[in-house]
Amino acid sequence: MTVSFTKWLSQSISNFRETDKPLLSRVVRPIYYIYVAFLLRITKWYPYGTNIFERDWDALIILDACRVDALREVADEYEFLTVDDSITSVGSTSFEWMNHTFDAEYRDEIQDTAYVTGNGYTERVLGNGGDTGHAAMPFGPSEYDVVSPGDFGYLEELWRVEFDDSAEWMVGSEDGTRVHPRYTTDRAIAAGRNRSTDRLVVHYMYPHDPYPLADDPDLQEPFDALRAGRVDRDETWDEYLQNLRFVLDEVEVLLDNVDADNVVITADHGEAFGEYSFYRHVIGCPLPCMRTVPWAETTAADTGEYEPRAPAPQSATETATAEERLEDLGYL
Repeated sequence: MTVSFTKWLSQSISNFRETDKPLLSRVVRPIYYIYVAFLLRITKWYPYGTNIFERDWDALIILDACRVDALREVADEYEFLTVDDSITSVGSTSFEWMNHTFDAEYRDEIQDTAYVTGNGYTERVLGNGGDTGHAAMPFGPSEYDVVSPGDFGYLEELWRVEFDDSAEWMVGSEDGTRVHPRYTTDRAIAAGRNRSTDRLVVHYMYPHDPYPLADDPDLQEPFDALRAGRVDRDETWDEYLQNLRFVLDEVEVLLDNVDADNVVITADHGEAFGEYSFYRHVIGCPLPCMRTVPWAETTAADTGEYEPRAPAPQSATETATAEERLEDLGYL
């Protein structure tokens, strides 16, 4: 946990001296983390938002950083997708979401859940008292009552896999490569067919940036460029939607190859594209673009027509560290 008045003060001074950042940003940042400290202290005991385990579902598909309006914009392109409902997420970042979602209060439900995830925060959160990111706060909760990895009925951490850039499970080119969402689809189908648990959670790391299908490097990792005005919101939004379609194509494959009467497509948090000068997603943010997430219900039936081929993370020739994966996603 990054709770230290000394580190917060040091980071605040260092940030203020960064002359390439707007003055308002340099002034507001340390104040914002005082607010975050108060918020985390309060929400640790009085969580805000809807925990997924408080709702009924057999399979839950998490699209990391998916906004409600974005999913609605592409919904008519997919027969399985109708976005009639939304919920307030328990966090505006993945680690905040995990801190509250996998609380020990829900241990019984978690023990009957298979979790197939590409999100590297599992290592920092599960069994380690939670996480509050790399930015220091002057005070706040020292830990969360989160479950351990062994409390899941089944846990597969896909982020541990490490492929060569030329591997069939990679997408993009040069510095813009990342693991193809088909890898998550394959591993989720395998878990869905073989699991003994009643519930399945599949955590795709799309439409979260980077956007490997983009030709322009500024649009592969667009938010610094968007903030600086090198790209505009419309073209950034278009690439975001392309990343969303990319993963929804995989969701369609998944739904045809697992059995689940009640499937929900949702997100851990949303994404900001300049609303109130916020970009991407930050901890403790109350903006609806980050905290309101879709809750789209559908069904799944295993046709048996597709046979997954993706190797398990532990069978790959190399494995990645959590820090490497989080750095790839722009967290560190």
